[in-house]
Amino acid sequence: MQDRAERKLIQTAMKAPYLALEDEQALAERWHRRQDQNALHQITISHMRLVIAMASRFRNFGLPVGDLIQEGHIGLLEAAARFDPERGVRFSTYATWWIRASMQDYVLRNWSIVRGGTSSAQKALFFNFRRLRAKLQKSMISAAELHQEAAKILGVSAADVALMDARLSGPDTSLNAPMREEGDGSADRVEFIASDDEPIDEVVEHMIDAERRSTWLNDALDVLDRRELQIIRERRLSEEGATLESLGSALGISKERVRQIETRALEKLRAALTRAHPGLQTHAI
Repeated sequence: MQDRAERKLIQTAMKAPYLALEDEQALAERWHRRQDQNALHQITISHMRLVIAMASRFRNFGLPVGDLIQEGHIGLLEAAARFDPERGVRFSTYATWWIRASMQDYVLRNWSIVRGGTSSAQKALFFNFRRLRAKLQKSMISAAELHQEAAKILGVSAADVALMDARLSGPDTSLNAPMREEGDGSADRVEFIASDDEPIDEVVEHMIDAERRSTWLNDALDVLDRRELQIIRERRLSEEGATLESLGSALGISKERVRQIETRALEKLRAALTRAHPGLQTHAI
């Protein structure tokens, strides 16, 4: 069904008459000034053969020609919507850029599951390197020399050229594909990717250490009197952390007195922890 529609579109486009300069200018004026949809249709249908011709240039990327034509048609409509007949430029010249850009974006989005660069330099590298590589390889130069020469011609770094060469030289591989033949019980490739997370044994070790230190601290709090305990809990063991002023108001003392009591309580805690657990680092308390 799709092939039939594609053939019909191509046949219709090839039968569409060429527009003389005067006719093109008149139709463009009607669309530009009055948004005449019929004029827009006549302009676009008469230039669909340009879309079809350009789609054939991208067929080596392995994408359906019909999809390329549809993308080119979108670019053609965009060009028609933006075309200003007063600039004195033929519509085909103006539309060529939009058609090519639309097809290039489609190729970049769909040629690989790995998203490539979208800068002008990266696009030029993607679409020109394959042709340039074939030309340079005839000189029997090394891969490193090829990358250096291509980088100089295309205005990108040799590292970018080497990366693009690797991408163009092999197909995409699914991370869910097994490392060896299917059915031999081998793990998927994704399982061999290094994780940025902390190793699980270190995570568990830190959790155990944290729980142990929390238990030791709770035991040491018994050396504090009621006021010292209140200040330490609200100043050091609370997520928000009470201010000296707020605690001073609640206890009926000055903030300087609160600071003195807090300092004394911390010293008592460090001493209690050191006695119970020699060698424990208490500087963070």
